[in-house]
Amino acid sequence: MTSTEQRAALQHQIWQIANDVRGAVDGWDFKQYVLGTLFYRFISENFASYIEGGDDSINYAELSDEIITPEIKVL
Repeated sequence: MTSTEQRAALQHQIWQIANDVRGAVDGWDFKQYVLGTLFYRFISENFASYIEGGDDSINYAELSDEIITPEIKVL
């Protein structure tokens, strides 16, 4: 199987899975849900990068809630 055939088979399988998951939901509603989810992921990843600021010693996912002071919450 060539690379093009593999890609086409994978694309067909992904569309089939998406159709199965979507079920009876209208395509437009499903698209809005998926785009919203992708946007949320984009914001989350970029927020973490912004907070870490390129400093490898900071891992946003591992920060405790105590680090968020009342002054930060006001912002």
